Amino acid sequence: MQSILIIAPNWIGDAVTTQPLLANLKVLYPDSKIDVLASNWVAPIYRACSEVHEVIEAPFEHQKLQWSLRKQLAKTIEAKNYQACFVLPNSFKSALIPWLANIPFRIGYRGELRFGLINLALDNPSKINRPQMVGHYLALSQLLKDDNLLSSIEQSPRLHISNHAKQSVEHKLQNNNIHPDSIYVMCPGAEYGPSKRWPTEHFAVLTQALITQNSNNQIILLGSKSDHALAQEITSQARQADNIHNWCGNTSLDEAIALIGMSKAVVSNDSGLMHVAAALRIPQVAIFGSSDPAHTPPLSDKAKIIWLNMSCSPCHKRVCPLGHLRCLKDILPQQVLATLNTLK
Repeated sequence: MQSILIIAPNWIGDAVTTQPLLANLKVLYPDSKIDVLASNWVAPIYRACSEVHEVIEAPFEHQKLQWSLRKQLAKTIEAKNYQACFVLPNSFKSALIPWLANIPFRIGYRGELRFGLINLALDNPSKINRPQMVGHYLALSQLLKDDNLLSSIEQSPRLHISNHAKQSVEHKLQNNNIHPDSIYVMCPGAEYGPSKRWPTEHFAVLTQALITQNSNNQIILLGSKSDHALAQEITSQARQADNIHNWCGNTSLDEAIALIGMSKAVVSNDSGLMHVAAALRIPQVAIFGSSDPAHTPPLSDKAKIIWLNMSCSPCHKRVCPLGHLRCLKDILPQQVLATLNTLK
C-alpha cells in the first residue's frame, strides 16, 4: 500500500483521536504516503501529526452537501492514485469524494445511506456500549490487513508543534509582556453546548486563586471566536484582570496548539483543546459534566479528570434537561485548584 487518503472528522477532539490510526497505518505500511483531506477547521491537527505527508484543506461546511466542491476535489484526488481511503465521519457526503475518485478500497463504518460508497465496512458500535474514540478509529485498520499490529503502537494520541507556530506565539507573548514560563491556559468553551461548560464564575475564582498563589502567573483564556464572550465574562468577574488575557478567537488553531504546548498546565471542559493538551502531554485538569469520561477521556498520564458521576449523568444533552446543571456547578474552584496543584 503506497498511498493512503484519510477523510478527517469534522471536530477537533475527534481529529486528535485519529492520530493512533495514522501511526498504526505507518507500522503496517512503513513505505506508505498518508495524506489527509480535512476542513479548514481541523487541518491544523493533521499538520501536527508527523505521520502525515500532505494535508489537503477544503472549505467544508456543516450540514451542507457542497456538491460542486466535492466533484472538483474528487477530480484532484483521482489524479493522485490513492490505493485506499479511510472515511472517518459517518455521513453520506463524506463518502462521496473517494467514491467519485475511484479509490479501490474505501474503508469506514456503516453510516447513513453509504451502501456501495464504502466497500470495506464495520458496524457502528451501539450507543450504550461505546468504545473510546481512539479504539473506534483504530479498529478500521483491521479491514486492510488481518495480522495488524495494534498492540505495537502507542494508543494515546501524540501531536508535535511546528516551529512556525511556536515562533508566532512567542512573538505574541513578547508583544503582551507575558513570560512564557508563567502561563496557565484555560479553555472555557465547548462547541457541543452549555451542559459541557463549567460556569464562568468558577473559572473566574480559579484564575484569581492562581494569581494569588503567585503574582507572576499569567492566565490565557483560549478558544474560538464563539468563546470570546465567555472569556470576557471571566475577565470581568476576576479582580486582578491585568494577569488575565482573553485570546479566544485571536489565535489560529496552529498557534493554540503551540501555546498549550508552552503552558505550565491547562484547565478545560471536555473539548477539542482538552484532547490537544493530552496529546502534547501537558499537565491538565479536565472537567466533565454531561459527557462520559469513559468514552472521550484525555489520554495522558498527566491528565486529571473531575466528574461527579451524578445519577442524571452522562445525559449527553446540549442543555441540562433538569435545569440545574449541578454536574458542573457542584465542581467547586477549590477542588479544581487542589487538583491542579498536584500536577507535575
